[in-house]
Amino acid sequence: MGQEDTPRFEFSLKLFQDFTHKRKVTQKDVDVFKRGIEPLADADKLGALLCQFPASFKRDEASVEYLTWLLETFVDYRCAVELRHRSWSDEFGPTLNLLNAHDAAFVQIDEPKFKTSIRQNQLPNITGFYYLRAHGRNFKKWWHHEHKDERYDCLYKPKEIQEFAETMTAVKQIVKKAYGYPNNHSDAKSVANAIELKYFLGEPVPEDLNPEMVKRYPELKAVGPLRTKQDSLAPVRKG
Repeated sequence: MGQEDTPRFEFSLKLFQDFTHKRKVTQKDVDVFKRGIEPLADADKLGALLCQFPASFKRDEASVEYLTWLLETFVDYRCAVELRHRSWSDEFGPTLNLLNAHDAAFVQIDEPKFKTSIRQNQLPNITGFYYLRAHGRNFKKWWHHEHKDERYDCLYKPKEIQEFAETMTAVKQIVKKAYGYPNNHSDAKSVANAIELKYFLGEPVPEDLNPEMVKRYPELKAVGPLRTKQDSLAPVRKG
């Protein structure tokens, strides 16, 4: 990355699991975490603070109370809340009211959908910022796998990445900032898809991709400064 690109670069951080999964933290934990991210915040390099809850985090009185406490605790940051259980979208109005009251983004997630999965419309709930996470669509290995990383073993097709880009392009007309993160990180698939996403968004992509990366993901041959977006949708022949 050249020096001219760095001013726009930000880091989004995720609360560790004591906050979101175990939900057993002390004031000391809060203070230590805030001190840890303070340098980024002071340098204006802190993007969003991701609060990713597990699928077991269902909407009930205790969960609402805890989420309210968490948002109030980190009120000085851009909080993006990832909820996965359908009970939160079944109570869509109250869920949005809670997030909106704290200027928190309702994280839009792309993942395999099951009976208990949250339902979303991919639209922003606030104008401050938008947050998208694409986890992949490995339905078969989502719950049944030998290693947890197998869940994210999915490479999005160029046409699917273009759909994300179209969504984010539309969203950017509404919000001040839009964050998009591929999380299908198995075997660097997220890196390949992130490059494609930048390309479809009209943002600069590396001109000299690592040959091993292109060999593993030949779809990237369609991405480059001399290619058109329509070319990127054309199938790439191997060999």
